[in-house]
Amino acid sequence: MADSSIDTAGPADTGRRIGPGGAAAGYRPSATLPFAAEFRRQASRRRTQLALGFMVLLPLIILIAFQFDSGDDDDNGRNEFGSLVELATSGGLNFTLFSIFVSASFLLVVVVALFCGDTVASEASWGSLRYLLAVPVPRSRLLAVKLLVALAYSALALLLLAGTALLAGTLRYGWAPLRSQVAAELAPTDGLLRLLAVLGYLAVVLLVVAGLAFLLSVTTDAALGAVGGAVLLWILSSILDQITALGAVRDFLPTHYSTAWLGLLSTPVQTDDVVRGAISAVSYATLFWGLAFWRFTRKDITS
Repeated sequence: MADSSIDTAGPADTGRRIGPGGAAAGYRPSATLPFAAEFRRQASRRRTQLALGFMVLLPLIILIAFQFDSGDDDDNGRNEFGSLVELATSGGLNFTLFSIFVSASFLLVVVVALFCGDTVASEASWGSLRYLLAVPVPRSRLLAVKLLVALAYSALALLLLAGTALLAGTLRYGWAPLRSQVAAELAPTDGLLRLLAVLGYLAVVLLVVAGLAFLLSVTTDAALGAVGGAVLLWILSSILDQITALGAVRDFLPTHYSTAWLGLLSTPVQTDDVVRGAISAVSYATLFWGLAFWRFTRKDITS
């Protein structure tokens, strides 16, 4: 008579220890791909070093350029821009404000798009993304860590630009009150607080670029396409915002309140557009990040 007994040997009998959910014993998803490890990994990349290095170099280039001023204001077509240059050379705070002003509309957009648009797409183009997931790193954690690291480097770039400009400008032009064309003269301490508020608002506005670039990064395997696509869409939004015929539609464009930080320099401070801009930026960024996570957790990773 055939033996009808059933083999009931469990996972322990095979020499493997299985934890809850079928995972290997001791496996903790939260311990995979630590933030510090990814931060160091991105720091070793040439694009990170070049981008951060240029943030330090730009204020120095502007400072050197000011030294070649010929003093001839009649035939060089400065007008309003010339008055900004005169303010820039009147103190370290004003030099910092000028550096932020000439960088905010394009350079900072490119840098943020670079950090956030390159982070996932570059892994896919190198063919290393599937190996990261095979560690195994949960998809949502991999995406969250890469996003946080990209945002950290974006914030660092902004701080390096402002910090270098403030240090170089103060050493060259001194510690003087902050002046602008839309406000009364502000004491250095108050001026520094205004500059910090400007940096904070710019960081919030640039979250839109970060969200859009990150969404494109998980959609395509071409890092250049993700970075360039985010920058081009930002430029397109800026162009549409100049078309007054669009009326109230412009209020919903992500770039409509991108220059609202100028209200933080006025006397008294104008915060209405700043609040609207912050709400708009956070809403767009949240939407883009939500779509990025939804897309990445459902797509087939083949590279």
